[in-house]
Amino acid sequence: MSSTSKPRILLCEDDPNLGIVLKNFLELNEFDVTLERDGRLGLAAFQREKFDICLLDVMMPKMDGFALAEEIRDTNPDIPLFFLSAKSMKEDQIKGYKLGADDYITKPFDSELLLFKIKAILKRNEEQNREQENIEFDLGRYHFIPKLRELSIDGNKITLSPKENELLKMLSEYKNDLLQRELALKKIWGNDNYFNGRSMDVYIAKLRKYLKEDNYFKN
Repeated sequence: MSSTSKPRILLCEDDPNLGIVLKNFLELNEFDVTLERDGRLGLAAFQREKFDICLLDVMMPKMDGFALAEEIRDTNPDIPLFFLSAKSMKEDQIKGYKLGADDYITKPFDSELLLFKIKAILKRNEEQNREQENIEFDLGRYHFIPKLRELSIDGNKITLSPKENELLKMLSEYKNDLLQRELALKKIWGNDNYFNGRSMDVYIAKLRKYLKEDNYFKN
């Protein structure tokens, strides 16, 4: 989210009255809201666009909020996610939190309180992202600055493309650990299909070429 753009919310709610009222309320408070009325449409919107937070009704047709949350978490484990539900049973709330929810809000709820919760979590994430932007990596003899998209060795600098930068940053974050191919594809390309997989292979080959000056990366 840039400092000049409105935060983007994916709102999935099958109750047309509540959906419209909540959408209008959030838009009046400077949010850009996409409203979908079932889980499958919500998933399609999430795969198509970038959002800063997801508000998911639990009981929706075609795909419920829990199933939708699993799909969202497979693609982006970090995006803030709230459940909005008439189901107040402890078991449902526990299931929501186990799926990685940041909050589980039972209906009826106070829209103003929801607004403050949304603002609080977006502010927290923005501060965390600002800290992460300044992280730099030492990779063998190379120095990598993601914020500048800059990879350097012995004073020689390479400016990476946005996707090269995202992929090398993700690999650097998983240094000495296993980065699952599907996770990288979903987070950077948005989908782990065959064609995106071939595209990623091309980018990995490019990164290997950039890193060839250090024998460590030739293995």
